[in-house]
Amino acid sequence: MNYLKIGKATDLQGKDRRLYRFFEILPGLLSFSTLLILLIFSYFQPVWVAFFIIAFDVYWLLLVIYLALYLVAAYRKLKKNTAINWRTRCEDLNRGDFSDPKISPDALARQGKHWQDLWHLLIFPNYNESEDIIASALESVLQDDFPAEKFIIVLAMEERAGASAHERAIAIEKKFKHRFGRFFVTFHPDGIEGELKGKGANQAWAIKRVKEELLDVENFDYDNILVSVFDIDTMVRPGYFFALSYKFLTVSSPYRASYQPIPVYHNNLWEAPFFSRVAASSNTFWQMMMQIREEQLVTYSSHSMTLRALVDIGFWSTNMVSEDSRIFWHCLLYYGGDYRVEPLYFPVSMDITFDRNFWQTARSLYKQQRRWAWGAENVPYLIFNTIKSWHRIDRRKLISHIFIQLYGFHSWATNALIIAVIGWMPMLLGGARFNSTVLSGNLPAITQSLMNIAMIGLVLSAIISTLLLPKRPPKYTVFKNVRMVLEWIFVPFTIIFFGAIPCLDAQWRLLRGKYMGFWVTPKSRN
Repeated sequence: MNYLKIGKATDLQGKDRRLYRFFEILPGLLSFSTLLILLIFSYFQPVWVAFFIIAFDVYWLLLVIYLALYLVAAYRKLKKNTAINWRTRCEDLNRGDFSDPKISPDALARQGKHWQDLWHLLIFPNYNESEDIIASALESVLQDDFPAEKFIIVLAMEERAGASAHERAIAIEKKFKHRFGRFFVTFHPDGIEGELKGKGANQAWAIKRVKEELLDVENFDYDNILVSVFDIDTMVRPGYFFALSYKFLTVSSPYRASYQPIPVYHNNLWEAPFFSRVAASSNTFWQMMMQIREEQLVTYSSHSMTLRALVDIGFWSTNMVSEDSRIFWHCLLYYGGDYRVEPLYFPVSMDITFDRNFWQTARSLYKQQRRWAWGAENVPYLIFNTIKSWHRIDRRKLISHIFIQLYGFHSWATNALIIAVIGWMPMLLGGARFNSTVLSGNLPAITQSLMNIAMIGLVLSAIISTLLLPKRPPKYTVFKNVRMVLEWIFVPFTIIFFGAIPCLDAQWRLLRGKYMGFWVTPKSRN
């Protein structure tokens, strides 16, 4: 059996199924056990919990400072990279200029491969998005400086979207087909056995059709094709494809890497409600910090990789939700640990969750965050396949990734609740035996002091968020900018109700074996 194509425990039988099922339980078990144990000890041993809370607050303060330094470094690299003329850099490589000290000695550019040799194959999977949103994504590609004739555009439609999807595809194809080197439309059939209805199955179907009906027919060289999978709301910033090409041509082992831009949620930034903006900006900052921490970087949402790697692994799996990160874990395990994600420090713009009204937006944001938190399904996949591949992998690297993932999902589910809720439990549940102690009187003051210092991270986030803002539309006044800065005071609210709780929800479903389907976030712009 090809264990690298597993989606969930029910894909297995016997001992393998029971083992995989245990690993599915593990993330939720760790998170809920942590919170439950702290609650129980708050009643029976409140002093212990109080000391733990103080220690945890100190840890949180140090973590905030640590991450703030990464955020500043990432912001500086982002600004530097967006100011570079990447076309000129690529042309310098053609002339044999390898003065950049970061160019690997085994870089493709040193071996005579030029940026003109490359084709960019762009897959735009979509379900029921409007013609305007699809068109805006394609227009942004045309506005990039890379030659349009070197793009292969794949519009990956869903058959289950009905006749309207065919009408949209016809209209888009008529408008854009002759503006790119190749333009290909696919319709993913509904009801294929073993598939989960979602983005992964759609884009896997699309790339197989393109390979068989275009690339193989016209004898394209797989080694010259970079594949970018973009959410349909993704709009590239001019220079992206030259930046991507330069990175590919100059890094070591370019076929053993994916390439990750930084998602910034600017498409409908000014229209979306405050909590959606704060949640989206928080995600941007996390992705920025992960670009600095390259050893922990995983593919997310819109990203790029080589066709060679995709062909090697047999393309995307079609039976799980988190296809964007799963493709990295699949490659990492397939190549025995010899695979990585290269940070681009270059932005792509996407939509903030924005639905018909305030409450619909809140509901949609919660469901989006829960779907992202369903990425915990990769924890059992990673542990199980590490065990199965034990004698042919870089064990140290894989074990490190396992602990990073467990820690990340545990922190996502518990940290905010420990600070905001558990911190009060010794006083509420400890009774007179705790409330009569000196520690009881000092605990709130100590916690408040530490959290006040940690506010430096919040202030820094607000500043960088302001620096990243796109130009304000004429219909808004400067007061809108002021409001968007002040909205950061709602971060404690958003990280609990649109962070910890949906994450616990996802882990509880995984723990119980109640597998989620793929939920499509509504796309709306005024």
